[in-house]
Amino acid sequence: MTNQINWFLVLQLGMALFWIVTYILIIRRAFRDKAYGMPMVAICANISWEFIFAFIYPLNDLQQKITIIWFALDIVILMQYLMYGRKEFKKYLSKKLFYASFFITLGLSFLIILAITQEFNDFEGKYTAFSQNLMMSGLFISLLFWRGNLKGQSLAIAFFKMLGTLCASIAFFLYFKTSMITIISVAIFIYDWIYIVLVYKYRKKNNVQR
Repeated sequence: MTNQINWFLVLQLGMALFWIVTYILIIRRAFRDKAYGMPMVAICANISWEFIFAFIYPLNDLQQKITIIWFALDIVILMQYLMYGRKEFKKYLSKKLFYASFFITLGLSFLIILAITQEFNDFEGKYTAFSQNLMMSGLFISLLFWRGNLKGQSLAIAFFKMLGTLCASIAFFLYFKTSMITIISVAIFIYDWIYIVLVYKYRKKNNVQR
């Protein structure tokens, strides 16, 4: 039992560390490129999940502390989206519609995650966490195609995102063995590798050293 707890702890800390590094790299790249580094829907889902499971339905003490750190970093990422996203969407959205669409999405994300948590008694947040992680993997690929360049993105971001989710996926496979999360985990891993390959190809094609 001790070995199991220790291995789960190692994977939990690995997940925490790799995602913290991912967030820091996103923040650093966004400030450098003056372009947000995380898609809007992913920001809204992430920050909603973190608020719910840090303050409304907190998990164990260690995970609560980790989630609060993620939440604080996501606040910065959110502010970067509001700072830089307006410029990117000004051809398509008015200023009022840009901000309205963001805050409506944020509110709906919060309510949907809270409703799923209560409806399915998922007070560990595992189903919403893995589902939105899969969504995020697809959204990063879409962001790359949308821009056609590496603004706000890097190979390091793609790599550490994959490692963070991989640690969580292995932990849940070993200790919870739910078919749904296993399938979602495999899907995330596949899309994360697609994203890594695409970022690498963009780097190589444009001779970008980052």
